[in-house]
Amino acid sequence: MKRILIASVLLGAVAAAMAQPKSSEAAIAEYREMLADGNPAELYEAKGEDLWKTPRGPKHASLQQCDLGKGPGVVKGAFVELPRYFPDTGRVQDLESRLVTCMSTLQGFDADALDKTPFGKGEMADITALATWISGQSRGMRFALPQDHPQERQMYALGKKAFFYRAGPMDFSCASCHGVDGKRIRLQDLPNLTKNPGDGIGFAAWPAYRVSNGQMWSMQHRLNDCLRLQRFPYPKFGSEFTIALGVYMGVNAKGAESIAPALKR
Repeated sequence: MKRILIASVLLGAVAAAMAQPKSSEAAIAEYREMLADGNPAELYEAKGEDLWKTPRGPKHASLQQCDLGKGPGVVKGAFVELPRYFPDTGRVQDLESRLVTCMSTLQGFDADALDKTPFGKGEMADITALATWISGQSRGMRFALPQDHPQERQMYALGKKAFFYRAGPMDFSCASCHGVDGKRIRLQDLPNLTKNPGDGIGFAAWPAYRVSNGQMWSMQHRLNDCLRLQRFPYPKFGSEFTIALGVYMGVNAKGAESIAPALKR
């Protein structure tokens, strides 16, 4: 019923755009504003908070001692500083790969099995819910990814190279869609992610609930779908490639306000 209602609102917004002399951008913004109070992401946030606090896994432990970069158990403000370098793993991690580390070390889950679980299935669905709740705890805060450690700077450079790398049967790169101002596909604006695109845009809007398929998508899931559209093979979950792209976009979004978890078409 909820999806029928959402679809009806979307059709109404599109009809309004056709009937009135307003831009498509204004119509889409109006549609999102109408749905904002009923964003289904709230359900995933509630699930994520419960998963964070509930003892689970072979070790029957909660995630309340998970260090997301600001100390064990500190959630508020962590999201807007990720990806970042973690001394205990010796590598740069984004939110989702960090959650895998915490779930394996604190709760006893098999990290390799978690990495291989498809999006939306089993524990991967739980990781998405956790990421949704954690991102919501930093809603309204400004992105400030650290670049103090050499590995963080190296990942930014790798992410920039990956962003502009053209390959595949379509000879596409991330920059093909998100490298200049003023591009869009159908009614969807394509923000320029080579610079700060502004508050709540691009990197500052994910995780997000996708109205078109009724699913909650994490940033890793979003990147996988971009690669699918480029006709690239799917990368390994938590790969250096996807995390580097996150570092590049996140650093470029410095000072932008996070609206995650957001609502997307």
